[in-house]
Amino acid sequence: MASPLKCDLCPNPATVHLTQIVNNKVHKVDLCEACAQSKGVTDPSGFSLADLLLKASLNPEAPTAGVRCEQCGFTQNDFKKHGRFGCPQCYATFSTLVEPMLDNMHKGTAHAGKIPERALERKSLHERIAELETNLDKAVKSELYEDAARFRDEINQLKQAFEHPKSAL
Repeated sequence: MASPLKCDLCPNPATVHLTQIVNNKVHKVDLCEACAQSKGVTDPSGFSLADLLLKASLNPEAPTAGVRCEQCGFTQNDFKKHGRFGCPQCYATFSTLVEPMLDNMHKGTAHAGKIPERALERKSLHERIAELETNLDKAVKSELYEDAARFRDEINQLKQAFEHPKSAL
């Protein structure tokens, strides 16, 4: 059996599960009974998930509503109203607001995704070709034509292997 969800605000088990859909985006909050009552979630009139996420008690280091993104002019109140930021610069401007939320929602603020192995292979192949092309240019300028021919052949071989991976070396 799966372990019960924990409250997003404290270590107690969550008994109140809220889901709000705004502009086709799902926002979920899990709270224990005590936290739900202290945040006024049990009062169905006028509850907003964005309000809950932005309350100062959830995020004591949150910037004041007077902070404004220099690039797009978005404020914390605009985020509260729309549930999203106005531009990429907003993430830096409102980092003291965003980082605790991300830490609570995703158990960290740094992306720890994976890079497909095939993409790493392609990247190293492109880097090797670029290195060989540099060596080829130097060899031609130095009039080392045998070395240049060897670099050229290796470049052609790598490009052919890239275009036809099944017939690769």
